[in-house]
Amino acid sequence: MLAARLRARCGSSRRVGVTEAVGFEIAFDKIGQDGSGKATLVAAPGHSVPGVLYELDADDLGVLDQIEGVGRGYDRIALGLGGQQALAYIAPPAFRDPVMRPFDWYLALVLAGAAETGLPAQWIRRLAAQASISDPEP
Repeated sequence: MLAARLRARCGSSRRVGVTEAVGFEIAFDKIGQDGSGKATLVAAPGHSVPGVLYELDADDLGVLDQIEGVGRGYDRIALGLGGQQALAYIAPPAFRDPVMRPFDWYLALVLAGAAETGLPAQWIRRLAAQASISDPEP
């Protein structure tokens, strides 16, 4: 969600607005290449996850697919969000482990993006309560 992080990876990124992924919950149990948990959406009827929409040029979408690891931990799927078509990176079950925890710096990036975007305070508090671990390679 953090605009500067996405812009550094995909120069064409433009913030479109805030949205909600209805029917999903957030989990930090995607197995990261660095041995920590990464964020993913998980189907959860009756729940929703607030977030931010960005628009990217097609060339940058390919770059982001590579960075996110499409086919190597995440699948890119199309979601209908508030009448708009959006893409999200979701970890299939084979790439998830419930014991995974995010590194503290990764969770801090998620929190910074949520605050920058102006997501609801109760959501930010919920994210901040997520258990994290220290990166052994700071």
